[in-house]
Amino acid sequence: MFNYIIVGAGLAGCVMAERIVTVLDEKVLLIEKRNHVGGNCYDYYDKNGILVHKYGPHIFHTNLENVWTYLSQFTDWYNYQHHVLGFIDGEKVPIPFNLNTLHELLPENLAGSLEDKLIKKFGFNTKIPILKLKKSEDEDLKFLADFIYEKVFLNYTKKQWGVKPEELDPSVTERVPIYISKDNRYFQDKYQGLPLHGYHQMFQKMLENPNIKIMLNTNFKELIKVENNEIYFENKKFQGKLIFTGQIDELFNYEYGELPYRSLKFKSETLNKEYFQETGTVNYPNNYNYTRITEFKHLTGQKHEKTSIIREYPKPYNKNKDIPYYPIPKKEYNQLYKKYLEKASKINNLSLVGRLAEYKYYNMDIVTNEALSKFKRVTNER
Repeated sequence: MFNYIIVGAGLAGCVMAERIVTVLDEKVLLIEKRNHVGGNCYDYYDKNGILVHKYGPHIFHTNLENVWTYLSQFTDWYNYQHHVLGFIDGEKVPIPFNLNTLHELLPENLAGSLEDKLIKKFGFNTKIPILKLKKSEDEDLKFLADFIYEKVFLNYTKKQWGVKPEELDPSVTERVPIYISKDNRYFQDKYQGLPLHGYHQMFQKMLENPNIKIMLNTNFKELIKVENNEIYFENKKFQGKLIFTGQIDELFNYEYGELPYRSLKFKSETLNKEYFQETGTVNYPNNYNYTRITEFKHLTGQKHEKTSIIREYPKPYNKNKDIPYYPIPKKEYNQLYKKYLEKASKINNLSLVGRLAEYKYYNMDIVTNEALSKFKRVTNER
């Protein structure tokens, strides 16, 4: 009945499903273990009528015009530029660390001198990874690098990932570089915003085709198993294509061991005031056991007399009760992943796409682009 089965109705799975039914006019079975589509991007109106993101803030930003154009078929956009403050030494200062942050945290004469050196060394409007700045031979810049490392990166990374910044793949710390600029925006991408009526409505529009059958609250293992390089659906050999966006180690019953992930615990609160904080997100790298607080009305532009916030508490992942939010980018874990990838490569009608299946720390736009590209490869569409 189905030539395509997709496991996981997150961003990758929804893009693949939409492309298959729209371009190929084929039927798709979409299997999702949660009670909603959209994965971690899912948003909803809480009991007070405030639009919130269930799994933490998701701001869409990209320089990829094809990705923005594709998603714009299913939503209009609320033009939002994300700003983040960090609570450092009792002050709320711009994050990523930029020239404005420099002047707010250090004495003016010292800040001015360091600004001049940064611009002379790296140029204005450039981004420098903290671990690169720490290698500076200039004593003043090395002092600055150590200061930023201690105040911004070290404790936040230990809370978020459970390890020091040096123990992670450099791509993690490079995501939040030092920005030699006075631009306080968190992202500088060409396209930025949130779906005007929420992510959930965007995903519903993507999946409204009658050729898509969605099974929520369903563990794929109830229907699918992999044995001897063959895929079985309801105990019969499946001749179609399986597009898998879940945890690759789970697909193969943890044959080589469990891949490590980090998880999150969220605490939501609605307050009887118009606003709680100055901007959408405030990071807490050194104080408190949560990493950040997000206030959603800043993100969505919604008008409401009350406000809803969410605190994020990183935690180790327990496969029996937690959601695997982040693959951990460490060399030894990537080696374990490659064992699963080699096993998957022997199954001709299996395709892996997305953060969990590819064990990569993807942004939303990159996941979308990967899914669009994978669709062309899987279906031989050009």
